[in-house]
Amino acid sequence: MEKEFFEHRLNINRRHFLGKMAMGVGGAALGSLLIPNLFKGSGGASDKLPLGIKHFASKAKRIIMLTQNGAPSQLESFDYKPKLNEMFGQDLPDSIRQGQRLTGMTANQKHFPLVGSKFGFNQYGRSGTWVSDLFPNIAKITDDICVIKSMHTDAINHDPALTFLQTGAQQGNRPSMGSWLSYGLGSENKNLPAFCVLLSKGSGNGQGVYSKLWSNGFLDSTHQGIQLSASEDPILYLNNPKGMDKVQRKKMLDHLAELNNLGYAEFGDPEIHSKIQQYEMAFRMQTAVPEITDISKEPDHITKMYGPDSMIPGTYASNCLLARKLSESGVRFVQLYHQGWDQHNRLVTEMPKQAMDVDKASAALITDLKQRGLLDETLVIWGGEFGRTNYCQGKLTKENYGRDHHPRCFSIFMAGGGVKAGTSYGKTDEFGYNIVENPVHIHDLHATIMHLMGLDHEKLTYKYLGRRFRLTDVHGHVVKDILA
Repeated sequence: MEKEFFEHRLNINRRHFLGKMAMGVGGAALGSLLIPNLFKGSGGASDKLPLGIKHFASKAKRIIMLTQNGAPSQLESFDYKPKLNEMFGQDLPDSIRQGQRLTGMTANQKHFPLVGSKFGFNQYGRSGTWVSDLFPNIAKITDDICVIKSMHTDAINHDPALTFLQTGAQQGNRPSMGSWLSYGLGSENKNLPAFCVLLSKGSGNGQGVYSKLWSNGFLDSTHQGIQLSASEDPILYLNNPKGMDKVQRKKMLDHLAELNNLGYAEFGDPEIHSKIQQYEMAFRMQTAVPEITDISKEPDHITKMYGPDSMIPGTYASNCLLARKLSESGVRFVQLYHQGWDQHNRLVTEMPKQAMDVDKASAALITDLKQRGLLDETLVIWGGEFGRTNYCQGKLTKENYGRDHHPRCFSIFMAGGGVKAGTSYGKTDEFGYNIVENPVHIHDLHATIMHLMGLDHEKLTYKYLGRRFRLTDVHGHVVKDILA
């Protein structure tokens, strides 16, 4: 019986084999086309999925992160606290402060006078989300967003806090979130990088941004964020030098690749292969980038929706429109930084200008994505690196005040990409100082973002200096309550 079984198993001719394996061979061929590194091998543990494959199905395919650099006050945006208006000028109770550390800017103040928002609040949408009068356009789309009022972070100053928000660590030389997603999922468009960065400046006090925020860290340099400028050349050094055409450029790059491959054969440095890939990417981008960054062909009703600044390169509105075009073209992660949210004083006069910069365009971006059928697969994130104190920094008057840094609670909002729309999550106390319900740490935010992109934050790791690193370090929990 056993002999007959093995004779039957071995009695397979070529036609029978190909007939049975047709679907398998076809599937493998399709997989290799969709994910070039599918059969390359990860070099890691045997249970680790090859890069480019999601750990589980997800709605979100790409992210647009609207970083409000300098930290907008939650008390003038989404966290309405009428108690502060009632207690105007009274000292923050010690029972509420609980000995929390302060920055050097207010640590020596003898008094911490409470101050509520000078601007009105109203409820909007099915959920009755509270939104400040400073953001009338965002107020109109509350049924499309999820406001998280219980964010908190570890850092109390801008540099470490912004670095923490972007990389999951307060020190430098760590990969940014966009680099991690590029590493884990790759690019959807071979002619464009997976990670692009856009910068704009508001009228308020600006905190600087720096390239370590979009650094690849210890990951392959192909995952570095590519910064686009507002100049005639959105990406510097992309165009051919004078006297060189596309054919000559390609020949030069081919010869350069041959030389680099000789260097790789001798030294074995993987960064040499990265350089080859970057040269090839730059060559392909010569055609794709000028077309995508040209917003002059956008219909009038679209530019009007984003506002008149949308036609001025380098403005927040223009960058929001460009972010939609990049995302629509398959860029995995688009990062915007808008500087000017550091209102330590003159908040009443400074913050309205900042809000005017971003309110219309932020709402337009979400509306634009929605009407194109792209919002469900595009995750939009809006927020800063920490919050603002409920007490005044410096001299308090009835007409003006300022707020210091406050890491213990702040607000952000998210839209699309598998987030539960028309909701508010988390709660702070009546003083807007401590979280009393559903705290969300930066590591939790990162874990949730990766989950929405189909990645398990505990499994996407990279071994460096003998240790396996990940975006969330050894922390982070997915906030399942905000998932649609």
